[in-house]
Parts: sequence; C-alpha cells; structure tokens
Amino acid sequence: MKDASVPCLPRGVRLHYDKVRQTHVLLGPERALILDDISHVILSELDGTRSVGAICATLAERYAAPVEQITTDTLALLTDLAHKRLLDHV
Repeated sequence: MKDASVPCLPRGVRLHYDKVRQTHVLLGPERALILDDISHVILSELDGTRSVGAICATLAERYAAPVEQITTDTLALLTDLAHKRLLDHV
C-alpha cells in the first residue's frame, strides 16, 4: 500500500454498526473486526476513487492534525487490512 494507492472494500466486505455491541465493525467473509473510532473514520472515507494521500489530506484538514502522522497511521491500518484480504487497492 502506497500514498498513491486507491483503496476500496472488496466484494463481500462492508462497514456495519453492531447495535448489540454499540460499535462499528468491518464484516468480511466468516469474520468481523470491531473497529475503534479512528479506524471507522478512515474506512468511512474509502470511496474507491480517492488515493490514500487524498484521504489523509482530507482527514488532516478536518482534524487539524499533521498529515505525516495521519498518513503513517492510515497506511499501517490499510496495509494490515489488505494483508487480511479485507481491503483491495489499485
């Protein structure tokens, strides 16, 4: 996963709000990952058209945070999810 990669959720994977646990989860084939608030914010920005860099710039502006730190954290999350086959990228 790189700054220029365009991430998207693959077929069969979706964001979901679990009413019982009152938290957001990422549902995939035969698995569910409970998301913290930061992971949910990042994954909510995935639209399949914007690059990681563009998403990080948006988040940095929205939260008045250093884009370098947001990029580092975002790339770590997205790379981990890609290795678990819960995320695709071009």
